[in-house]
Amino acid sequence: MNNMFDLQKRLDSLKSEFDIVWQKLSIDQKLAELQNLEEEVAVPEIWNNPDVAREKTTKVANLHDELDSWTLLKTQINDLTELMELGDESLAEEFSGQLDAMEENLKTMRQALRYTGKYDHNDAILRITAGAGGTEAMDWSGMLERMYLRWAEQHKIKAQIIDRVEGEEAGIKTSVMELSGTNVYGQLKSEHGTHRLVRLSPFNADHLRQTSFALVEVLPVIKDDSEVQIDPKDLRIDVYHSGGHGGQSVNTTNSAVRITHIPTNTVVAIQNERSQLQNKEKAMEILRGKLQQMMQEQNAESVDKLRAGESASWGQQIRNYVLHPYKLVKDTRTKYEENDADAVLDGKIDNFIAAYLDN
Repeated sequence: MNNMFDLQKRLDSLKSEFDIVWQKLSIDQKLAELQNLEEEVAVPEIWNNPDVAREKTTKVANLHDELDSWTLLKTQINDLTELMELGDESLAEEFSGQLDAMEENLKTMRQALRYTGKYDHNDAILRITAGAGGTEAMDWSGMLERMYLRWAEQHKIKAQIIDRVEGEEAGIKTSVMELSGTNVYGQLKSEHGTHRLVRLSPFNADHLRQTSFALVEVLPVIKDDSEVQIDPKDLRIDVYHSGGHGGQSVNTTNSAVRITHIPTNTVVAIQNERSQLQNKEKAMEILRGKLQQMMQEQNAESVDKLRAGESASWGQQIRNYVLHPYKLVKDTRTKYEENDADAVLDGKIDNFIAAYLDN
């Protein structure tokens, strides 16, 4: 049986926890940012620069996705506080039900505390590269590409493939996609590393057991060049012929761009955008993400402190996907595992992400 005293204690506890999380997530600052952005996009002249307009309207949408549930819960808490101050015991059961719902909502919303890293709220660049092993590895890379595209679709995250090189027989040699939404980098940073597949090969007559590898790189999208300062003298920029969309050898133009950061020998090549300028901008965006990732791995304070050849790559095997002689997907870092490998390869990776973030 609920009584008003116990309900008031629960409400006070809920309000206290809510206020702590609200402050930790800087909700007031984000609401102010949202208000400023909404005022900017309301001015018709902003569409004189469509790229800026689209970027800001996307930011407004992402902030609404992040903040609307918080402002709604705050309103619900305030409304319930006012009702309970009237002290109507006959409504105790109704108040208890409302508190149950709000406590459950806050429990779910607290997961946002996982995303407190500097770039966790950013969009992400995800690059998949086939390892040694020819068609087997390229097919495995294609399976991973599908897995991440399915995950993005399930979470209403926009996924755009910005560079892709198909395998000769199956799968892909490389695929680079940009994913846009709420906390995308914060979620997908758990996927950075080498992914290993064990299965019976569908590509040889003997149907032998085969082990394949693919490298998944997850980089934050960093559009502001002041975030990662790169000396232009350290860059070599090459322009070469590109095929059409997806790297096909049609509509060949001289617009593909390859940028090399000479001190670290980091290379980024993009050919899918419509113009050389767009390819260069996208390549620089990815390069900033790569160098930031290297700074994090090497604990370097700036780009000029980076050391070439010392970043983690193929040596970090993070997850095993076994399809034969049994089915199991197991993360080597968190030890989390799932038996339904088919569901995982169909995009069900949230539990792996959660295990990594909560580890």
